[in-house]
Amino acid sequence: MYKPQRNFWLLVILMLVGALVGDALGAVLIPFLPALKPFASVGLAPATLDLHFARLTFGFTLTLGPLTALGLLLGYLLYRKL
Repeated sequence: MYKPQRNFWLLVILMLVGALVGDALGAVLIPFLPALKPFASVGLAPATLDLHFARLTFGFTLTLGPLTALGLLLGYLLYRKL
C-alpha cells in the first residue's frame, strides 16, 4: 500500500507551535505552580561580527520547561497521526 511521504517542514511547524503554546501556558501558570519554571537552557551566547559598515549578531538559546516539552511532544504526536 502506498504511504505518502511526510513533509519535514510540517513537523517543524507543528513542534514549533506546540512549544510556543506550551511556553505561553507555562508563563501564565508559573505564578500559581512554581514547579513549571524552565529547567534547562542551552544555546550559543551572542557573538557579534563588526565589519565597520555592517554589524551582525549571531546567537541562539533554547529554554525548556515542562509545558514546553509537553508541547513539543504533542506536536510530534500530532504529526505522527497525520
